[in-house]
This record gives sequence, C-alpha cells and structure tokens, in this order.
Amino acid sequence: MERLDIIDLHASVDGVHILRGVNLSLSKGDSLALLGPNGHGKSTLLAVIMGNPRFHVDSGKILLDGEDITDLSPDQRSRKGLFLAMQNPSEVPGLNSADFLKAAMNAHREKPLRLFEFYRSLEQAYDKMGIPFEMSKRNLNEGFSGGEKKRNEILQMLLLHPELAMLDEIDSGLDVDAIGVVASAIGEEAAKGMSFLIVSHYARLYHLLNPNRAAIMVNGRIAVDGDPSLINRIDQEGYEWLKSELDIQIEKEIEPEMNQVSIGVCATKEIAQAKNGN
Repeated sequence: MERLDIIDLHASVDGVHILRGVNLSLSKGDSLALLGPNGHGKSTLLAVIMGNPRFHVDSGKILLDGEDITDLSPDQRSRKGLFLAMQNPSEVPGLNSADFLKAAMNAHREKPLRLFEFYRSLEQAYDKMGIPFEMSKRNLNEGFSGGEKKRNEILQMLLLHPELAMLDEIDSGLDVDAIGVVASAIGEEAAKGMSFLIVSHYARLYHLLNPNRAAIMVNGRIAVDGDPSLINRIDQEGYEWLKSELDIQIEKEIEPEMNQVSIGVCATKEIAQAKNGN
C-alpha cells in the first residue's frame, strides 16, 4: 500500500446515519492516532474501511492506491493488505485456533504453507505475544479473557503481515505488562514499514507507539487532522476546546454499540462448517 484515500464517505447502519462526510488519507509508513469522544464514528469508520457488511456506504469512496475498493468484500480487502483488530473479538465455538490461522494465512498465498513452515511461524508469533502455544489448540477466542483476545488479534496481524493494520481499542482490557508486549510487536512492524490507523482513548498507548499523525473525529467527521501534539492536548484538556476554538458542537453518541456480529464471524463459521463437513 502506497496510499489510502477516504473521500467524502457517508455510511449508515440500520437506517442511522453515522459517517457524515469523512475525508482522510494515509500514506505508506504512516501511523495515525484516531481520537474522538465515545460513539462518534471511529469504530464505524474502521469497520467500513474493512468492508463490514453490516454497514451501508451511502456515498463517497475508499481508494487503495487509486483503486476504488468501496464495493469489495472483506476477504478481498484483506488480500489487498488491509487488517482490522476488532474492539470485541468474537468467540467461535467449534473452530480450532490453529486451523483458523492456517486457513487465513493460506488465503493470502498462491501456494499453501508447508506444515513445518506454518508451525514455525505459529510458534514464533505465540512466543512474541507471550501466549502459551497450547492455546493454539483451543477454539478461536472461546473462553479467552479480554486481554487474551486482544493479544490474539495482534498475533493474527503478525502472521498475516498486512500493509495497513487498523487497531480498534487494542489496549482495552490489557494490563500494563500486556500493553508493553502489544506495543513492542506493533513498533517492530511499524519499523518494517507497516502503516497503522489506531483508535484508543488512552495517551499511554500512543506514547509507547509514537504515531507521526493524529486526527480527531467528531459527529461522524474528521474535525482536525494534525500532528501528534493533539494527543497530549486531548489528554490534558479533553474535547471542550473544539467548541470554543472551532465552534464545533459535540453531539450525543451517534454510533451503535460495536459488540454486535463482527466481520470475521461469517467467514470463520464457514471454515468451521467446512471442517466439520456441513
């Protein structure tokens, strides 16, 4: 990915208009902190970029290296280098974690991974994320703690090697040590050229990651697009200054709860059904 352009993007869910003309661009190697009050469209924006079918694009475009991907399916976008670490990863009973990871990795390759190569990559990723390798034998996210689910999302990122990783509150539910592990893994990938779009309500994660840009999303739009100093200002002053300085009246929450069915559920259920011969 050299560039992602979001142009006048409007999107809704269940008839509720959430994204109201989003304009935002990311270039290769960018690490963008996406800030904003709760319920103002940040999670929706990431889901729409990834192609979550629950959301309807009313107008506007999503361009990846100049190609319009607005109507592509999530799996097609994934193969083009996009990845979303979800705020509330779903539990998928009946689907072995290792089987899921192998299927996901093979979907990004022309030739299937050799078994030895797969398990070597798997062991390295589990070790890097501080997750016991035995958890690869369990069903996907089933019975995992909130922190384990989040680290499992980053583990998937390490195995899939996307060009743009979108992280939706990846730090929520993590203790201090786990945040350090996650931040270290993200930092290593950023140093290799991976681009990031990161949503968090806490400056602590951003200070560990040192993003080169920051943007503030309010009322379903990008209100401010600037440098990382915005992170400290929001951390210290909140969002009240948007009213006094930019005359932006902050609405009540316009975004639905994001713990509904995720974009991965249908795909993973299909894998589980195929595995079970259904």
